[in-house]
Amino acid sequence: MDVTLHLAQQPEADELLGRSPLAALVGMLLDQQIPMEWAFAGPYTIAQRMSTDDLDAHEIAAYDPEAFAALLATKPAVHRYPGSMAKRIQQLCQYLVEHYDGDAAALWKNAASGTELLTRLNSLPGFGTQKSQIFLALLGKQLGVRPQGWREAAGAYGAPESFRSVADITGPESLAKVRAHKQELKAAAKAAKGSGSGKPSGKSPNK
Repeated sequence: MDVTLHLAQQPEADELLGRSPLAALVGMLLDQQIPMEWAFAGPYTIAQRMSTDDLDAHEIAAYDPEAFAALLATKPAVHRYPGSMAKRIQQLCQYLVEHYDGDAAALWKNAASGTELLTRLNSLPGFGTQKSQIFLALLGKQLGVRPQGWREAAGAYGAPESFRSVADITGPESLAKVRAHKQELKAAAKAAKGSGSGKPSGKSPNK
């Protein structure tokens, strides 16, 4: 794993994401309730503040929780909710230490199928089905991790050029397409919510 990603839109941060499996996982974990670029720049910011060139699961897992939360909260904060995300990152690293000897790449190195890899990702602290499918699609589309049936396991995110998630972002143009897709989803959800008041009450008009 040593490729160029374009998720943080910052050369140094993207370089770290491309060569560090743990950084990519942490970036995916952070990618909620904040802009994507902010989330995926997070691993690089954390590494800088820990005075290291890469993230180490053993080191983060053993870090004093209050000190690690403070490290994420230092302005500019790594996330909108630095305290809770610091806890999640440590839980993720503790899980990797316990189950994979701290090697994030071991998650997918010997996965026999896309379904097996999805199950492994789903078991990670902070990774629900959607986040796991998006990360699986990112692994397959940009990082060369393609066990049999990976596209099917990734669901709609695995479709070629679907522009639904970070898995399809390779530069400014694709970023704009993914943003447009997400705006469409938000608009549709808002419209559906707004029309909810017009639903029938369930009472028969003949009574």
